[in-house]
Amino acid sequence: MNFMQAKAIALRFVLSILLAAIVVVGSMPAHADSYDRQNLRMADFSNRDLRGDDFTRADLANADLHNADLSGSRLFDTTLSQADMEGANMTGATLDGARFIRTNLTNAILEGAYAFDTDFRGAIIDGADFTDVLLDPKVNNMLCEVAKGTNPVTGRNTRETLYCP
Repeated sequence: MNFMQAKAIALRFVLSILLAAIVVVGSMPAHADSYDRQNLRMADFSNRDLRGDDFTRADLANADLHNADLSGSRLFDTTLSQADMEGANMTGATLDGARFIRTNLTNAILEGAYAFDTDFRGAIIDGADFTDVLLDPKVNNMLCEVAKGTNPVTGRNTRETLYCP
């Protein structure tokens, strides 16, 4: 192996390390923001990328979250009463203890969300997708009383995702 071949091999090695570093850094999720315990009443988060953000115990009453991407977000014990969450994506979000009282969840996606002890009283769920969301049987029955429509993104019928009779 002569000097030129060794130099070419070393250059390829350095370039492959740089490329690997770019791929790793480029595939890392963006830094998640924390809104823990904040008063965000009537805030406008519409059409925003909020993936992985932390809204634990935040007050989002009357907030505008329509078409927001809340995938993997933490909404533990969050107040979302009368919020507009039409078309919001909450796939895999933590919703335990959240209050969706009279919240507009039309066409929202809650697939795989954790929703233990979540309050959906008076929520509008037309076209919402509850696939793989474990709900208290009483809450599930209450939602089945008003469930209708098909989610335009997932193509799933709301009643079917809730296993309504």
